[in-house]
Amino acid sequence: MLRVLVELGRRGVSDFPWPVGAATGLGSLPGTDIAEAQRLIMGELPDLPHLAELPARGPGADMIGRSAGFLVELPVQLYVGRWQMALRPGKDQRRIADLLERDLDQLTEQADRYAGPIKVQAAGPWTLASSLDLAIGGRMLRDAGAVRDLTNSLAEGLRRHVADVQRRLPRASVLLQLDEPSLPAVLDGHIPTESGFSAYRAVDGPDAATGLRTIVEAVGVPVIVHCCAPGVPLQVVRDAGAAAVALDLGLVKDLDPLGEALEAGLGLFAGAVATVPAPGARPPTSAKIADRVSTLWSRLGFSAARLPEQVVITPECGLAGAPQPYVRAVLNACRDAGRRLAEV
Repeated sequence: MLRVLVELGRRGVSDFPWPVGAATGLGSLPGTDIAEAQRLIMGELPDLPHLAELPARGPGADMIGRSAGFLVELPVQLYVGRWQMALRPGKDQRRIADLLERDLDQLTEQADRYAGPIKVQAAGPWTLASSLDLAIGGRMLRDAGAVRDLTNSLAEGLRRHVADVQRRLPRASVLLQLDEPSLPAVLDGHIPTESGFSAYRAVDGPDAATGLRTIVEAVGVPVIVHCCAPGVPLQVVRDAGAAAVALDLGLVKDLDPLGEALEAGLGLFAGAVATVPAPGARPPTSAKIADRVSTLWSRLGFSAARLPEQVVITPECGLAGAPQPYVRAVLNACRDAGRRLAEV
């Protein structure tokens, strides 16, 4: 019994909504076989698995189409290779729903006995608003009222999605990851118009945080804001009430904002492994990954004991473009790196 309690104290107890020494993926994987992809995740990432995303299946499995499928009473359609708002649901909307239902069925089957945190992903409101076209032309981002409607619709849709996953997996606890790769460009006014000769107006940080907070408050579960672009707006993420930020460690240039965010209690999903290997390169070892993360942590001035509780090890971004053997090796190395850090 004492041995069990010691193990729980070392690995399971944390102030954060994930186990000590956890690792996870950020969503996308290569291939088109959802059963195989979900098996890989459940096997390699047992402490914090996630719902697999397979964009290689085509329209409706891509990040924007899949996420637009969560919108309530705001149907979308594919037009000239882009997603735009539609007057009524059509075949594209049905394809999105069918793909998601197939994915959730696999998750339900493979994780039916799972009791722990499990993560689902969707594009956030600012990335959707800068990617979806209005029916009359132009991005939704051009119209503040349309962005508000989209945000509220997405909040309700993701609330339903989280509730559905919780119903399917009653012993699990759901985490939601909001993918916001476009957020820095939205804040900087760098989202180009259709002509490419100008850009949409910049969105203020407080307004951006309000949009994200609408989602956070609606879903009622811990939210991780993921951004693999340079210049992650950490203050916006904090003001939104997110539980954690997921970012690419290789793009962190200024440590002070990151240190302040972590000191304030923000969790870190540390992207510490390249998503596509360099030609001829071998996947990094778990020891190398752990050393990279612990070195950064030391530079930030935090105690080593706090690291495995506050930090989750991940690849730098999604793995959809990586070879299958590399994907397995990376997920395995991330898992073992997390466990190495927990044993220090």
